[in-house]
Amino acid sequence: MAPRPLISAFFVCLQVLQNDIDLLNPPAELEKLKHKKKRLVQSPNSFFMDVKCQGCFSITTVFSHSQTVVVCPGCQTVLCQPTGGKARLTEGCSFRRKND
Repeated sequence: MAPRPLISAFFVCLQVLQNDIDLLNPPAELEKLKHKKKRLVQSPNSFFMDVKCQGCFSITTVFSHSQTVVVCPGCQTVLCQPTGGKARLTEGCSFRRKND
């Protein structure tokens, strides 16, 4: 019977440590893991990005969760293909996230 209170005290201590987070200033890595509507400040998971074609080096703006196939206007190669969530870039294409 003696080990039982010791184990429960350990779990109470663990619970206090996990809940010992500043709720007004949560860490960025914890906010990134939360659902987009349950964050302290709601923000979408999607973004726009500039994709550079590997053939003609032209830059095209693509939505991260695009639901259609995006083709390069210069050389007609496929830049990204839709999946269930985010669009998958073709191998060899480079991209950068747009800030605005």
